[in-house]
Amino acid sequence: MNRYRKEMTAAMLAYVVLLMASVWWLRSGTLDNQTARIAVALCPMIAGPFICWVVVRQLRRVDELFRRVQLEALAIAFAGTALITFSYGFLEGVGFPKLSLFVVWPVMAVLWILGSVFSARRYR
Repeated sequence: MNRYRKEMTAAMLAYVVLLMASVWWLRSGTLDNQTARIAVALCPMIAGPFICWVVVRQLRRVDELFRRVQLEALAIAFAGTALITFSYGFLEGVGFPKLSLFVVWPVMAVLWILGSVFSARRYR
């Protein structure tokens, strides 16, 4: 777990640094070209593949039970996120405010955590 924490900390630190630099640069008003603004806005995502790589490496290092718990947790998160986002999409059709796609990942993350707790309890 210690190796995972170091790798994840480094990947998340890279994401945060890129995010802060991107926000600062976009707010500075020095980018007149739309293509440049798009590139700078997407800069934080450079760290994304590294974060995914860290998670996959960790899943490859752990035992079968932990993998099973995480698979169940991800299934709960996937299905729950689909149900919540589709339901809210229908509510937007009747006047609810439109939400940014930025809310999808936090919903999935919370459901993944809850799914992990639920699945881990099942195997105690």
